Order: sequence, then structure tokens, then C-alpha cells
Amino acid sequence: MHDLTGFQRDLLYAVMGLDDPHGLAIKDDLEEYYETEIHHGRLYPNLDTLVDKGLIEKSEKDRRTNIYTLTQRGQREIETRRDWEQQYLGQEVTTA
Repeated sequence: MHDLTGFQRDLLYAVMGLDDPHGLAIKDDLEEYYETEIHHGRLYPNLDTLVDKGLIEKSEKDRRTNIYTLTQRGQREIETRRDWEQQYLGQEVTTA
């Protein structure tokens, strides 16, 4: 996951967390989080990159809708990231 952009990491989390992870649902979820519009030209190429890296799979729901699901590798990457974050988040913050 170290070679992903922050946006691509957020895409992984959105795919993992949505019940019906299709493009527009992912887009809506991220727009709510970022509080700004996510353009198709940003969304879909980044989803394709995650497919190419083997972190998510893309399948057809119907002729117009693709479904994105986390692969086992994608799940492992998220778990590894959570473990890494937890070592820092579990510490108390000290102020000078």
C-alpha cells in the first residue's frame, strides 16, 4: 500500500465499507468525505489502477454498472496499514 496515493487508499476503504460498491456509490461516498466533487476522470482511472495492482476486482452488475470488490490481497493491505497506524494512534500525544 506504500505505493498508493492517499486517494487510492481512500478508494480501498470505500470499496471495503460499502454494501454495494459500484462506481457512483463510491463517488458519492468520497464526495461526502472530501466535501467536494470527484470527477469521473479521477475516479475511474484510479479504480482501474487498483484493479491492475490486484487490490480490487471489477465485475459487471449490468451493462452500465461495474461492481468493485476487495481482493484477499487488498484486505491484507488494509489490515497491514491498520496495524501500522495503530502503533502511532495508540500513543498519547504530548504537547510542548
